Amino acid sequence: MEDAALLVVYVIGWSPHSFQTAEENAERHKRRLEEVVAAQDRIVDPAVAALAKAGVTASGFVHHGDVADKLHRLAEENGADLIAIGRASKGGFSQRLFGSSGVNLAMYLTIPVTVAG
Repeated sequence: MEDAALLVVYVIGWSPHSFQTAEENAERHKRRLEEVVAAQDRIVDPAVAALAKAGVTASGFVHHGDVADKLHRLAEENGADLIAIGRASKGGFSQRLFGSSGVNLAMYLTIPVTVAG
């Protein structure tokens, strides 16, 4: 696996399907940009740096959107052989009953999905 490369991705859950005023949309866009910068600086960049220090080729991205959809698209675009995700559900019983990003990925992807939690 010496030729393996990791893609570190942090997806900030976001749905475009909500009704908001123009002012709320402007504020939402500002918050979205702040969240992306914060996640890149605090999570993704340190993870990529730690991997590089360990001799692992890695790159990182932060995205907004549906977690399962974004990871599915990125996996296909980058020819991923495996997706490993952390479980961060706060949804309780209803989330476990009706699904999560990990469940959605495992059901629809043709590559292995590992959920750590």
